[in-house]
Amino acid sequence: MTSDAPGPARGIRGGPPTLDDRTRRRHLVRAVVAATVGTTVEWYDFFLYNAAAALVFPRLFFPSSDPYVATLLSFSTLFAGFAARPVGAVLFGHFGDRIGRKALLVTTMMVMGVATMAIGLVPSYESIGIWGAVLLTVLRSLQGIAVGGEWSGSVLMAGEWASPGRRGFTTSFAQMGAPLGLILANGALSVMTVVQDDATFLSWGWRVPFLASVVLVAIGLYIRIGVLESPVFVRLKSEGKVVRAPVVHVLRENWREVMLTTLLRTGQLVPYYVFTTYILSYGTQVLGMSRTTLLTCVSLRSFTSIVMIPVAGHLSDVYGRKRVVGTGLVGVAIWGFVYFGLLDTTAIPLIMLAMIVDSVVQDLQYAPQAALIAENFPASRRYSGSGLGYHLAAITAGGPAPLIATYLYARFETPFAIAAFVLASTVISLATFPWLKDRAGSLDHA
Repeated sequence: MTSDAPGPARGIRGGPPTLDDRTRRRHLVRAVVAATVGTTVEWYDFFLYNAAAALVFPRLFFPSSDPYVATLLSFSTLFAGFAARPVGAVLFGHFGDRIGRKALLVTTMMVMGVATMAIGLVPSYESIGIWGAVLLTVLRSLQGIAVGGEWSGSVLMAGEWASPGRRGFTTSFAQMGAPLGLILANGALSVMTVVQDDATFLSWGWRVPFLASVVLVAIGLYIRIGVLESPVFVRLKSEGKVVRAPVVHVLRENWREVMLTTLLRTGQLVPYYVFTTYILSYGTQVLGMSRTTLLTCVSLRSFTSIVMIPVAGHLSDVYGRKRVVGTGLVGVAIWGFVYFGLLDTTAIPLIMLAMIVDSVVQDLQYAPQAALIAENFPASRRYSGSGLGYHLAAITAGGPAPLIATYLYARFETPFAIAAFVLASTVISLATFPWLKDRAGSLDHA
């Protein structure tokens, strides 16, 4: 494969043409914008389902006299999406390391868009019985497959265009898609709950944000189609370093890095899904708060992330990835207990304080993870390796988190049992530090 844009000079070791600094910066900006917009759309679709699983699906697809049982069943469909994410990481990772980053990012967005729109069309239990839940599970799995291929591609497109000293900052914009998507998803559901009564919202209003995702997908596709291929992949292709079976090479030569990535992600995924997904169920069913209030608070929390994520990414370029990530992990471990104490007051200002501080400490670990994880894998199998490790944690940590939190509260009848669960997850992540390599500022390794 040759570069999409010729430059005036030949690359190193007879590689593809290089780009002058001005042209490279222009394409870097395009790649960053495409990564940010693309991940925003994908996470909008993914988080929309999360919120609906807490607020809508227990009543429409899992009717039960016991709200606890209905919620558990609804959250179990969340796990289907998490379980499918490593499948997407392997599938898209193989082709991302074989044929390039760009083509796969267009495909992941199309798969996500179709699955999300279809969720908005699934009939309820009253219409087709258990088949409604089955269809939800299948479509959620398709969402998971799409997300499994999305993260690595977006991070690599942004990071492989960046200079070594700016990779933490640049890749953090791909991480920003999560809070932006959460804001859009919760905002869309909040609007529908405000303009409609409860019966209308449960009848058809909740479906509108799912169907509307087709507009966001169209915008994301338009932006991504205009982005050039990663220069790192172009170089690998020209030098004949593209491997035939990248996933096999990863499992044979980089299994330690995959395992470390999965464990590192635990301390971010558990608190994130406890404090953005489970909390919607806890707040409405245990504290008696309104859906709209909780959705608004979680959305406002995400505005803090929009500021903190690039700041944390930049700090990792200056002080190193592990130092910034470690600070965030310690902060999350401590703040989890304070968080539930403030939440239980049901006072909006205190709830917002809990969520804002939580956002700050979580983003300190979340933003630099993109660069930290990608830099631990060689370029020839980076899409496969980073994606596999990143999304295996969805099975071991992210997917079970709301289920475990629901069980812990039912078993111990105190939210501090959930805070202890969050603490344990951060300890697991910190235990990976002696083996993870911090390559902040180093040259890209092939």
